[in-house]
Amino acid sequence: MPISTTAPALATDAPHAPLPQIRDPRKVAPKDARVLSTIFFKRLRVLEEGTHEYQYARNTLIETNLSLVHFAARRYRSRGSGEMEEIIQVGTVGLIKAIDRFDLSREVEFTSFAIPYIVGEIKRFFRDSTWAVHVPRRLQELRVTLAKAKEELAGRLDRDPTVQELARHLELSEDEIIEGLVASNGYTAGSLDKPVGSERDNASAVTYGDTEGDIDPAIERVEDLHALAPLLEDLNDRDRSIVAMRFGQEMTQSEIGRQLGISQMHVSRLLTHLLGRLRIGMLTQN
Repeated sequence: MPISTTAPALATDAPHAPLPQIRDPRKVAPKDARVLSTIFFKRLRVLEEGTHEYQYARNTLIETNLSLVHFAARRYRSRGSGEMEEIIQVGTVGLIKAIDRFDLSREVEFTSFAIPYIVGEIKRFFRDSTWAVHVPRRLQELRVTLAKAKEELAGRLDRDPTVQELARHLELSEDEIIEGLVASNGYTAGSLDKPVGSERDNASAVTYGDTEGDIDPAIERVEDLHALAPLLEDLNDRDRSIVAMRFGQEMTQSEIGRQLGISQMHVSRLLTHLLGRLRIGMLTQN
């Protein structure tokens, strides 16, 4: 591993110990990256944002974990090199978001936390860069008229007719003919299961459906849990127990009441108050 420190030094949890100096973070092996990431995340929590050491820790985390972006982007390798560069860039944005929002206290591997962010950002890229086409009925009808006119004129001329010839034949303007021809391109819809790129015979090839972006519910769930955790920590022990029994253990209000020695109606009022408080807290978070 290309670092300028010893293995014992890497394992230190001392809050003020110097951070490991890594000569080339991008060459760190994935197994070593996990160990280093834990060390850097711990220090990132106590470092002041904007300081040189904070920037070094954050930038090192980004570069050390870029392999996650390349791993997620691997399924799109059949696309052109230019688009792959864009995919890597937007995937890196997802990685940065994951680093800024990760908290070691959640007791989840950073890899498991980051991949949904990276994949979600890539899918969002495909969604935002794809046009949704709606063809007005007027142009749908013109497509049929144009198809008949092209077939008729091609038989007469023994070649495809020009825009000018179609315009004269149909007594329309050239702009109307061009608009109709452009609209015709949106007539045929391909299957979302159709492979794209050069690996069409490969069973693992990327399909058009893979490139269609959508809002990933897993991403929203991660966001919600991340926002909810500190709000739960602010609750007192009784309120936190009520939430845990109701939603963690799926106990009924009556069962919770018997456990706490209070009425079911009292439990209902407490839950209504608690859920309202948590909902407001999540809505007001940035």
